[in-house]
Amino acid sequence: MQQKIIAFANLLRKSGMRVSVAESLDAFVALDELSIGDREIFKDALRCTMVKRSDDIPTFNELFDRYWSAFYDQLREAFEQAGENAGDALDIEALLRAVEQGMEQLPPGSLDLSELAKVLLSQDLNALEQLIRQAAREAGTEKIENMLQIGFFTRRTMEQLGSEGTGEQLRSLAGQLRESGLSDAEADALLAMFERFMEALRRSVRNYTERELEQHNFDYMEKFRRESLLEKSFYNLSEEEIRKMREVVARLAQRIKNVLSIRKRRLKRGKLDLRTMLRRNAGHGGVPFELLFRERRKDRPKLVILCDVSSSVANVSRFMMQFMYSLQECFTKIRCFVFVSELGEVTPVFKDKDINDAITKALDGGDVINVYTRSNFGQAFHIFWRDHLAAIDNKTTVLVLGDARNNYNDPRAWCLRDIHNKARDVLWLNPESPSAWGFGDSVMDKYLPHVDVAEECRNLKQLSKIVDRLLL
Repeated sequence: MQQKIIAFANLLRKSGMRVSVAESLDAFVALDELSIGDREIFKDALRCTMVKRSDDIPTFNELFDRYWSAFYDQLREAFEQAGENAGDALDIEALLRAVEQGMEQLPPGSLDLSELAKVLLSQDLNALEQLIRQAAREAGTEKIENMLQIGFFTRRTMEQLGSEGTGEQLRSLAGQLRESGLSDAEADALLAMFERFMEALRRSVRNYTERELEQHNFDYMEKFRRESLLEKSFYNLSEEEIRKMREVVARLAQRIKNVLSIRKRRLKRGKLDLRTMLRRNAGHGGVPFELLFRERRKDRPKLVILCDVSSSVANVSRFMMQFMYSLQECFTKIRCFVFVSELGEVTPVFKDKDINDAITKALDGGDVINVYTRSNFGQAFHIFWRDHLAAIDNKTTVLVLGDARNNYNDPRAWCLRDIHNKARDVLWLNPESPSAWGFGDSVMDKYLPHVDVAEECRNLKQLSKIVDRLLL
């Protein structure tokens, strides 16, 4: 049992859940105190000891059902269905007894049945399950990686079982029984039943292969969905996709942090510090046994975020803020402002709440700003210029996110000009295509002269590239 629990913990890790060795040991302790005969108690014990986050519960439940549900039940169902399909008017058990009696009357040595044929005739499903598991191991089914390989590994397992030869043996047996006195109707029914049994075998082997894929590569389809989400427009996300996107953003942010950490370690060693090195090695007669390098230091930038939270760009703002606050240790300080027409600071919200709750509150605006008004970028920039310009210095990166649809109001581009003159960089992320900038009520063309980088940002793939560039 402990080996199976360890294998189950490895399966959870492979599917993206964080399960430590200590938590596996906790599961052993819990199961020593509880009865494992009750499936629900057993499931609850593993869930309590191995699951840290509520978001992982659906994954745990599905993997538990797939891993701990017996393949035998599926096998029995497949052969029961085969027996029913063989003909409701036939008594399958009586027919199999007739086969057994007929085989006793055949001349000795006239039959040379394989192990699989004997198991099918005896309907020993326990033995059949073991044959399928052994054949699957010999076929290398545990190496299956994606859905396109299901058919390939199913065929290999059937070959290891010797199913083709078994089918020929059963058909030959039906012919011999017909010659030994079995009626044509019974012989025909027997042939039909053998075909049904072989079909049930193929279906069972395929089910087993699919189970192997689901167990060892449970996150394959999740990976596919996550990759498709990377390129899906923020405008077209459903509520369920928004929930899944949070997890994708969190994983992407962690990956960026890991890459950034490696990058910093590589850049840490600077040029050779000749003067200090000679002094340090004076005791060695000037021979530089100990090499010394100047340490490179890259100051972490300050970050000011100006987010348009109007309904047209709310999803873009949501995931950009999640990105930035997931990477906040990469910045000296982050200040976040939201606007539609009015502008208000929501930085304190992120100090007091969980990041997802904070983002929801920031997007709702609440008593900070009126979110149910028409966009006015010029007014929002003027409020920032009037009240918060002093927060900008030459170490500050200003990140603006919005579509620059100004409803034909005064853009007040001079406010952004003054912000740009004081800031280290000004980056603008626009969810609209560049071909639409400056047309209709878009004033993006008025702001471009005062922006260092302006990029289209309508999906997560584009957003992650911009974030990575920001952290270089």
